[in-house]
Amino acid sequence: MKKIYSTTIINTGGREGEVFSPDKSFSYQVTSPGPHKENKTNPEQLFAAAYSSCFNSALELVMEQAGIDAKSTVKATVSLFSDETSGFQVGVVLSVAIDGVEKAQAEELVQKAHEVCPYSKATKGNISVELEVE
Repeated sequence: MKKIYSTTIINTGGREGEVFSPDKSFSYQVTSPGPHKENKTNPEQLFAAAYSSCFNSALELVMEQAGIDAKSTVKATVSLFSDETSGFQVGVVLSVAIDGVEKAQAEELVQKAHEVCPYSKATKGNISVELEVE
């Protein structure tokens, strides 16, 4: 494979620490999920942001290839689960809305985007990912 992009993020302090890029252009204080803590995020929120952005870009590509010019919105809900056997796991629900597109066609586009999206490929068979079309 030909690498087209690479980035580095560093964590100190685990879930009660900081994530940042070496040049500090990306920097967030992180905390465990639970009650909101001002100016802090958690790994699940960061994953939801990344997955929704990546999936929506894949969807835009699929729509462009199909000749569809429409606005799409992807909401990623990431849940953290405790499993007595294997510890902790995450699961994702991607809720997708495509303006002005019939539900059946939107479902087809979303499924194609799921086949194209690098995050969907990375999670396939590893975690639960549900697709919903609004």
